[in-house]
Amino acid sequence: MSCEDAALPFRLAPIVESLCASNAVLLRGAGRKLGRRALPSREALVAIVVQLRAALFPWHFGAPDVSEEGLQYYVGRVLDSALAGLEEQVRVGLMFDCEHGCDGPCRACAKRATEVTHEFASRLPAVRAMLETDAHAAFAGDPAATSPDEIVFSYAGMTAITFHRLAHELFLLKVPLIPRIISERAHSTTGIDIHPGATIGSSFFIDHGTGVVIGETCVIGARVRLYQGVTLGAKSFPADANGHLIKGIPRHPIVEDDVVIYAGATVLGRVTIGKGSTIGGNVWLTRSLGPGTRVSQAEYRAQMFEGGAGI
Repeated sequence: MSCEDAALPFRLAPIVESLCASNAVLLRGAGRKLGRRALPSREALVAIVVQLRAALFPWHFGAPDVSEEGLQYYVGRVLDSALAGLEEQVRVGLMFDCEHGCDGPCRACAKRATEVTHEFASRLPAVRAMLETDAHAAFAGDPAATSPDEIVFSYAGMTAITFHRLAHELFLLKVPLIPRIISERAHSTTGIDIHPGATIGSSFFIDHGTGVVIGETCVIGARVRLYQGVTLGAKSFPADANGHLIKGIPRHPIVEDDVVIYAGATVLGRVTIGKGSTIGGNVWLTRSLGPGTRVSQAEYRAQMFEGGAGI
């Protein structure tokens, strides 16, 4: 390339104009609020979740110099900072979704953000208790685990369920955007995709975990164990008369207590997996199972051809 070629001006303006025009068309066509309302900060929410996890498990994720004497002060300080940041992000999320179209400060959104944050904070002890059951379930279910502390500190499944249990409480409080941002952060970090709307009981264990998918309307009981690559998904997506997907209807599996689902299994639709059932690896299941059913890939295929009951 000659010096003269290098000196030729690069015309950035037409590219900028084209991108802006494309976004203007999108915003008008979709009736979106983007471009005129702020969005919650993903970076701030990640920092808030890190602080919340440090408050839940200060010996594992807190400052290395935390002493027993200073524990209450440390947890209080970290939690106060996390909740202040969360309240602001919830306020921004509520304003983005506000039906009044507020582009500036909104008293109603600010009041609701305070209420949500206080209610969320009051639920944290219960979340901590549930997470302790998860850690002990993982320790009991994994012969390679040396202690529940190892589970909390290093297991991807524990990270995913920690993020999920926090996001789920915000989902129940009808906070827009933020629960999904938190869940997607866990997804990108662990490879485990749990929708914040999924209801998951105590003593939940995801072993290995990569590729696990749990849909929005899943209901999972207590003492359930999943292995890598398990999908609890929807079989179909009903649409209205205009062809638009109907949102929020129950379309994912119900998994009752004490169920084990092995690697690569796929369970689709609003089916019920009965208490104490075991689903083998790579099974493709679209029908309900009675309590105590054991299904392997070969058995499922045979019963499908024979029209067996209970599947």
